Amino acid sequence: MRKLSIGMFSLLAIMMMTMPAYAQGGAAAAPTTNWVAIASGFGMAIAAGLAALGQGKVGAAACEGMARNPGARPGIQLALILGLAFIESLVLFTLVIIFAKVV
Repeated sequence: MRKLSIGMFSLLAIMMMTMPAYAQGGAAAAPTTNWVAIASGFGMAIAAGLAALGQGKVGAAACEGMARNPGARPGIQLALILGLAFIESLVLFTLVIIFAKVV
């Protein structure tokens, strides 16, 4: 816990030191970078990666449950498909929000 708090405070200190660099005014207008598009790419990658991890856990739990009790296969399979659909819908909602922000 102590290492986590030290790491978080270090990250906070680094971010606070970079704020004056962004506050300085420039003489000439430099070409701007579309940070929304870049951040959206990272957001979609994180959403897809975490959804894949979640789907893997759901699939593993369903396989284990069916192996332990083959008679409960229809109920487990229904819950599996429903759970996978909900997990995938979260990624699709992320994609829709990204398209709304970027375009």
